Amino acid sequence: MSEKPRDHHRGIVLRTERITPHMIRIVAGGDGLRDFATSGLTDHYVKLVFKVPGVDYPEPFEVATVRATMPRDCWPKLRTYTVRAWDPDALELTLDFVHHGDKGLAGPWAAQAQPGDEVLMLGPGGGYAPSPSADWHLMVGDESAIPAIAVALESLPEDAVVRAFIEVEEPAEEQKVDSRVTWLHRSGGPVGEALVRAVQEASFPEGEVHAFVHGEAGFVKELRKHLRVEREIPLERLSISGYWRLGVDDEGWRAVKRDWNRQVEEEEAAAIG
Repeated sequence: MSEKPRDHHRGIVLRTERITPHMIRIVAGGDGLRDFATSGLTDHYVKLVFKVPGVDYPEPFEVATVRATMPRDCWPKLRTYTVRAWDPDALELTLDFVHHGDKGLAGPWAAQAQPGDEVLMLGPGGGYAPSPSADWHLMVGDESAIPAIAVALESLPEDAVVRAFIEVEEPAEEQKVDSRVTWLHRSGGPVGEALVRAVQEASFPEGEVHAFVHGEAGFVKELRKHLRVEREIPLERLSISGYWRLGVDDEGWRAVKRDWNRQVEEEEAAAIG
């Protein structure tokens, strides 16, 4: 009898690399990723599953079973990360992690990861790829959006018209991605402030745009209002959402994100009239 498919994928860390002072790349692989599959989107993401230390989980381990049968404080923690690359032939999945010391969960894990460590994940999900019918593309994000923007740029022809803005803390955090990226440095300033200013001051090309704007929720909210109200870009031409929110962990952000998005939509509708 064949084994029942589990509700998650299980990879093994193959290698790690610190690609900037605060960005760590993890490449996972193994037969546990044989059923992993992407579908042509450029913002595919997985939800990494972190078991609570000291908890004895039933085997075979399944996230759904744990949530149905165990107290909430035993539920594994989930952290969302964009797929930087997926090689189905080699069964290798690449994920990039922002690391700021001991703060957080996934970043410190990535900093300590060693070949052979287990990587559990749900997904992949996703919802965006650059529209081939667009006349030009706008891409905006902080560090958390670098993987998705990089993959999107790699999917476009070299002559595609692109305005891409990525904000990082300092020049040392820039990555070797597409030359069409304009790198912005916050240099200790508020997250997203430089991005908002750059987009507001940018000269937009003629024609229909397809925009991708993701990162910290505060600046995403400002840019959504700017793009929808002042630039009059239809919502269907935007992929725009807060990947994270300053001062709130992933569980906290997921708990309020739906209500937060509804409030943003209501404010936007009132502004548009």
